Amino acid sequence: MTFSAGAVVETSFAWFLRSRRLVRDYERRTDTSETVILWSMTMLMSRRLAAQRRQRPAPARAA
Repeated sequence: MTFSAGAVVETSFAWFLRSRRLVRDYERRTDTSETVILWSMTMLMSRRLAAQRRQRPAPARAA
């Protein structure tokens, strides 16, 4: 499946705005804003990885 660059950017912004702190521009410094964005994406990816791990069946053990 191929996505256009615009679709990737729009999807990323939608993910950012799911984080409550990123809905408004509260930070005055750009490094603080960057840190909040990185934190938000880290939380998103950790939730996705945890969900994948729960869905994967346990490996079969040899008897």
